[in-house]
Amino acid sequence: MGTADDATLARLSDDYFQAHYAANPFAATTSGIAGFDAEVPDPSREADQRVADRLGGIAAELSRVAPEPLGRTDRVTHAMLTRLLRDQQETLRHGLGEVAASATLMGALAGVLAVVPTVRLTGPPAAEAYLSRLGALGGYFDRLAERHRQAAADGRFPTALGVRQAIDQLDSYLGTPPDRDPLLRPEPDPGIGGAAWRARAGELVATVVRPALARYRQTLADQLLPVGRPGEAVGVCHVPGGTVGYLALARAHTTTDLTPEEIHETGLALVAELRDEFGERGGRVLGTGEVPEVLRRLRDDQALRFTSAGEIVATVEGALRRAEEALPGWFQRYDIAPCVVREMDPVEAEDSVLGYYQPPAADGSRPGAHVVNTYQPPLRPRFEYETLAFHESVPGHHLQFAIGQSLTDLPDFRRFAYVTAYGEGWGLYTERLCDEMGLYTSDLSRLGMVSFDAWRACRLVVDTGMHHFGWSRDRAIGYLRENTALSELNIANEVDRYIAEPGQALAYMIGRLRIGALRDRVRAEQGAGFDYRDFHHRVLSQGSVPLDTLDDLFP
Repeated sequence: MGTADDATLARLSDDYFQAHYAANPFAATTSGIAGFDAEVPDPSREADQRVADRLGGIAAELSRVAPEPLGRTDRVTHAMLTRLLRDQQETLRHGLGEVAASATLMGALAGVLAVVPTVRLTGPPAAEAYLSRLGALGGYFDRLAERHRQAAADGRFPTALGVRQAIDQLDSYLGTPPDRDPLLRPEPDPGIGGAAWRARAGELVATVVRPALARYRQTLADQLLPVGRPGEAVGVCHVPGGTVGYLALARAHTTTDLTPEEIHETGLALVAELRDEFGERGGRVLGTGEVPEVLRRLRDDQALRFTSAGEIVATVEGALRRAEEALPGWFQRYDIAPCVVREMDPVEAEDSVLGYYQPPAADGSRPGAHVVNTYQPPLRPRFEYETLAFHESVPGHHLQFAIGQSLTDLPDFRRFAYVTAYGEGWGLYTERLCDEMGLYTSDLSRLGMVSFDAWRACRLVVDTGMHHFGWSRDRAIGYLRENTALSELNIANEVDRYIAEPGQALAYMIGRLRIGALRDRVRAEQGAGFDYRDFHHRVLSQGSVPLDTLDDLFP
């Protein structure tokens, strides 16, 4: 029989779930959580304060619940909720998102296009919810513009490059013929009145969304571009309150108390180790162990590039299917949603990342999706996309998210949680795991695996370099060029992503290091009795958790 504290924890968990997704309805749509598809976020300062106050009230009540008498699952819930509440309140308090004008996935328009058109209109309520959301997008962009203006009045400016790129992206969108607008992509199921619905949707896009985006563009061009920070000052350490705000973001994204200095030094040491591996593997594959030459060949040899979008899609689909076939030897069996491969929308793709993952809908109406960037195939190296597929789909994010959704005995906030260090740490962990599983098709693709490792190690250096130590954008680009095989296009896009979302890029390698250290410890303790399936189940069976909480799962 449950205690009063058990009941209080359950209620607070539900309160947090509702508060979190009410403030982040796009995240709810991405995770397939019902009830939020008619909503848009409120990016205003006043809304952030209301959310912070609500989270603070939950935290105050949670602090009066003693964790020691709780059962094991509830102790994990208590620890996780305590950490998330603290980190999110701190992030809201510093409000650095108000200086993040960008064309990357973290930018306003790209974020809308990556989420809003993905819903399935399976009945009249879903179709009406979509129209309500379209009608609300005008206010969303107007409030976002006002937030930027308030920040500028306080001397908190976005980067000039990010503003220019956002303007170019808006121009590209606004130049799209109205009948091909990405927001009109969803098709209602038969019987909903498709022609009438599309007419209403088209009118909302034409009379509400596009005029608001034109106003937003005007704010960017007239009021923010003239005061935008130059390339020499892209880090938030150049923004009032940015240094302490960055520390809060680093802690929130890594779910550790590591300092930027400690993270920077960890990155430098890892990059040095990976340069040695580049030399060793390059000697076998490319006939040279000279690291600069290995990186030059990987980056510049046109024979190593794709020739068509179809080749890219075939590569990632092949990697996904091989991984699915190999799962039984390395993982327990799980009844989870399927995963598909989908090409990124062209409007989004030009300034976006290589790919990303969208979880399945909780009600089973939508599979998980590896969304892959096929823009300009001749610029995209063949050796990167197998590693990318393993990270984003199986056994990476799809396995992790789909298993989490299946854990119906956990509070909803834990089933659908996205803890960056855990999620991205797991994705990066699986890149090397897939080499152990024999899933790479060539030594060249394994060099891509090393490059991706070096890329994430470099993130520790350049993200802290720009946002804590004041590096310029050019210095960050140069460091990635010297230490990874990423293409020039991807290097620039990646650096711009780090500029737009400080601290997020730290999570990948910090999480991978923690999971790898746990595996090494458990294998040393169990010796010949170590079983990959059991270890992976312990990591995945509690859903997405902060790294310190993950440690507690392996006492």
